Amino acid sequence: MQDTLRITEVFYSLQGETRTAGLPTVFVRLTGCPLRCQYCDSAYAFSGGTLRTLDSLMEQVAQFKPRYVCVTGGEPLAQPNAIPLIARLCDAGYEVSVETSGALDISKVDTRASRVLDLKTPASEESHRNRYENIELLTPNDQVKFVICSRDDYDWSVSKLIQYGLDRRVSDVLFSPSKGQLNATDLADWIVADNLPVRFQVQLHKLLWNDEPGR
Repeated sequence: MQDTLRITEVFYSLQGETRTAGLPTVFVRLTGCPLRCQYCDSAYAFSGGTLRTLDSLMEQVAQFKPRYVCVTGGEPLAQPNAIPLIARLCDAGYEVSVETSGALDISKVDTRASRVLDLKTPASEESHRNRYENIELLTPNDQVKFVICSRDDYDWSVSKLIQYGLDRRVSDVLFSPSKGQLNATDLADWIVADNLPVRFQVQLHKLLWNDEPGR
């Protein structure tokens, strides 16, 4: 159907990461992803889901009376109708963020939304999918995230930060430890020692609810 999206879940919770961490947010999780990162925490969204019209999604989001809405996945941009959904959410006055792997073209995503571009590190096993052309499209409203699994990942991420001047392109560059693979304190210490212009983050939802789907 022309105006539908395959949706895994819609729920209201605290944002666990990015610059709006800790703020009540409606999450619209789209089904499907062309990547298979080894640390993925949303593999349940790879398949299944329910076909929903854009109108029904807008109605459900409005019921929560939110200020913030996050369009996520999976990989939301793998479904073309994510583009009009994002625009409609922006038109409705919500502060919208879009969590994307960065492997797909972001040029059609409404720039009123904050595009959270997740550059994949080597240890993700999907770094070859990074679409570096997206970096030229970033604005000060956008964010870049690195999920870091090791010291090698950290060094790689620092090299990309410097190479592309990411801290001068976007509002926040986010360095996040991969849970169970890198000690959060180690990452924090490296950032401080190198005086990096990045925001350290841990995933609050994993601390609060053990990352249960729908929370």
